[in-house]
Amino acid sequence: MKYRHRWISGDRIDLPSGKVVCVGRNYAAHIQELNNPLPDDPVLFIKPGTSMINMDQPLLLPKNRGEVHHELEISLLIKETLKDASEKEATDAIMAIGLALDLTLRDLQKQQKSKGLPWEVAKAFDNSCPLSGFVAVEHVKDPANLEFSLKVNDELRQQGTTEHMMTSIPGLLSYISRHFTLMPGDIILTGTPAGVGPLVAGDELELSLHGTFTAQARCI
Repeated sequence: MKYRHRWISGDRIDLPSGKVVCVGRNYAAHIQELNNPLPDDPVLFIKPGTSMINMDQPLLLPKNRGEVHHELEISLLIKETLKDASEKEATDAIMAIGLALDLTLRDLQKQQKSKGLPWEVAKAFDNSCPLSGFVAVEHVKDPANLEFSLKVNDELRQQGTTEHMMTSIPGLLSYISRHFTLMPGDIILTGTPAGVGPLVAGDELELSLHGTFTAQARCI
């Protein structure tokens, strides 16, 4: 099975459809808004290949499963195998940068948390990882200092910068590679800033990686 990644330049590249490794609780303001404790280490969970969908397709929100929240994140496309990698090796393995939504069934997640159970049923459902196109890392003005934002129906909902991450991108990749071997085609979601909230059918979304590109999405 292949997952086709659409590049901003118009070029296309096929890579094996891999896993999505997500980082939770990487922005202090988001941790505070959900009243979660500060973690000692990055919080990791995985979305399967069936969670990935291109943002140029309508986003079909689950029905009768409670609120579906948007969580805007920077996404990283991996080009090389990483295992027990240094931060330098991890940085060199980034092929391209994009944006993603970590869609979350918030009511269900709260239920799981209250029972001390895993979150996957609230995080890893089909089409729960809408992805923008990717832009080659060499075409990103300053990969170490990224600003990004989300508007819903022209209202600014989320805005973040990588300098506010609790663990930097190189640190995240190095840490992840100690727990999961990363393969070409895998995608990393690096955490969400404050401002998460519900989506409903008919919402129009605009996602921006400042100075690089803008993507649109529509909920149905």
